Amino acid sequence: MNYGSELKRVYEACLPFVGEGKVADYIPELAGVDPRRFGLSINAITGGTHSVGDANVPLSIQSISKVLTLAMVLPHTAGSFRRVHVEPSGDPFNSLVQLEYEGGIPRNPFINAGALVVTDVLIARESNPKQAILDFVRMLADDSSIDFNYAVAQSELATAHRNRALAHLMRGFGNLKADVETVLDVYCHHCSLEMTLEQLVRAFGFLARGGYSWGREVVSPHIVKRINALMLTCGFYDEAGEFAYRVGLPGKSGVGGGIITVLPGHFVLGTWSPGLNPKGNSMLGMRALEMFTENTGLSLF
Repeated sequence: MNYGSELKRVYEACLPFVGEGKVADYIPELAGVDPRRFGLSINAITGGTHSVGDANVPLSIQSISKVLTLAMVLPHTAGSFRRVHVEPSGDPFNSLVQLEYEGGIPRNPFINAGALVVTDVLIARESNPKQAILDFVRMLADDSSIDFNYAVAQSELATAHRNRALAHLMRGFGNLKADVETVLDVYCHHCSLEMTLEQLVRAFGFLARGGYSWGREVVSPHIVKRINALMLTCGFYDEAGEFAYRVGLPGKSGVGGGIITVLPGHFVLGTWSPGLNPKGNSMLGMRALEMFTENTGLSLF
């Protein structure tokens, strides 16, 4: 498979649609992102990394970071999924209704409430959780330059009213242990991680390589299986079924317009286009990924 030529083919076919969708302007620091940014990058088990378009321009990875924090805590929390379920939500990522109805137990780790609980577990384990997150991500990508975008983090904290409501509701149910503001601070920082597509596909390589990153085991194959399963069923909130139907890969989106996908044993493929559809997923990104799997026949199915 010539991944480079396949990416170029998809990129050129998608160019007429660049700029479609709506940038996530409810986070003030993201409102000014150029909606015409578009890139693709693939890190293959064999064949290295290939990229087209804006693959070396930093983007705010937002909820894509939820996969990375889950990978940090899941190996140490064998029984703690009593605090977070593993079912698709069928509701928006910031729904309060479902959380109230289900007694403060989030439906899965990738909706905001679930990611807040995962962050709470991380805080209990790490004396300096924000530095631990940076260290982990930098190790995965083999790149010490990766950092938070502190302006984005502060912008998210200042407008995190709904996430505060989720956190207080869970604390009221006894499912959040740390101080709400502490949890929100760490959560908003890991969502503010700024990475290029090339850095992202390298960082997620362990999910295509059975838990190995740069020749050493980061997590066990057992954990990789579970993370990839959650990405397939829950990575796109109330559009997870649509994404599985159209693209057929485990993946995770972020409201910065990034999407990361995995075909275990083959590659990690990422795309970035800031314009979002009404569900909060990149419009052009979904189109490009569907085109790639249709053209190549490379998917889980």
